[in-house]
Amino acid sequence: MPIHPEKNSPASDHASSHREAPVGLVFTGGGARAAYQVGVLWALLDILDPNRSPRFRNPFQIICGSSAGAINATGYACRAAFPHASVRRLRHIWGNIKTSQVYRSDPAGVFGSATRWLTLLMFGWASPFIRAQSPKSLLDNRPLAHLLGRFMHFNNLAHNLESHDLSALAITATSYTTGSHLTFYQSKHTMQEWQGVRRKSVSCDINLSHLMASSAIPFVFPAQCLPVQAHTEWCGDGSMRQLAPISPAIHLGAEKVVVISTTGHNTPEEVSLDHCSENYPTLAQLGGHALSDIFVDGLSIDLERIHRINSLLKVIPKESDFRPALKTIDVLTLSPSKSIDEIAMMHLNCMPQTVRAFLRVLGVSSKGGVHTGSIVASHLLFEADFTTELINLAYVDTMQRIDEIKAFFNEGAS
Repeated sequence: MPIHPEKNSPASDHASSHREAPVGLVFTGGGARAAYQVGVLWALLDILDPNRSPRFRNPFQIICGSSAGAINATGYACRAAFPHASVRRLRHIWGNIKTSQVYRSDPAGVFGSATRWLTLLMFGWASPFIRAQSPKSLLDNRPLAHLLGRFMHFNNLAHNLESHDLSALAITATSYTTGSHLTFYQSKHTMQEWQGVRRKSVSCDINLSHLMASSAIPFVFPAQCLPVQAHTEWCGDGSMRQLAPISPAIHLGAEKVVVISTTGHNTPEEVSLDHCSENYPTLAQLGGHALSDIFVDGLSIDLERIHRINSLLKVIPKESDFRPALKTIDVLTLSPSKSIDEIAMMHLNCMPQTVRAFLRVLGVSSKGGVHTGSIVASHLLFEADFTTELINLAYVDTMQRIDEIKAFFNEGAS
């Protein structure tokens, strides 16, 4: 059953409608695709505050993120006192990003790990020294740590919690040590940690290590060692084993939840027509389907579960002795109207030549109008041309749902 932190007195009349029913904001994962989330957030704030008033208060009291979405969640939360300025900062970063700012794109950085793995397979049996030098991941994402270290101000996060500009921030990760899904959260409330089957929460001060762990795509980026209560665990991407992506927001007190997905729920699945009955799937195709399972299925199942519970509660009278100890949760899901995978293939040439060569080895190709491995490409394409198109697409997509969004936030009601 969700835990309900006590409600705060609204800091302004404008914010009171938002604070009556705490609104959670959930950023899902998706690598470079997470640029889409920034465009959605930009549009949401313009809809809720078209005049961009300096007195406008953050409408999302509970912010949650996993994988690359954890970076957007924390970036916004650290500047939650100034919502529009926070989004401008995120737009600037995503709109000017380069692959080399996220992972090493030079030949040694791209092919070095693959070479060490090959050496390990061929000669590791003969040399303890070679076994000790085994690589941790395909790509080296230390540049991302430097980038995040420059623009994340975690001290501001604590200040925003104390000043009631934010109630809680939650970042998810997956423990390779225990196999559990972990929710690391920082809240202004003292509240009891929760747990479920292979799921548990950890109260802590969010820092850079949590972001690096949550965004560590398996095999692609290295795991991080994080403190979990009285011990440490190796943790990776927060979208793995995330059977209930919306659950942290509900546990932290959200009664309404906005979910920003990076996968279109109304667009057709990627279809490859390159004689698939004859050609064995490439590593990129296999990896792409694995990424889809990680980043998509958990959200779809969780949304379906919430809709079923809401439907059940509607037919059971509130005064009934048989009514379960549950509450109705309003969920607004915002997702792309176009296939981000297809958009990525149009920008493939923007990537550094070494990275393109690496992706070709994995099987990423767009020859003859047939795209293979586009899912992998869309997760690794950290280039401004691609991310800017996603931001603009998201803004247009969201603006087309103005009436629905205003109704969700009870805007304009009198």
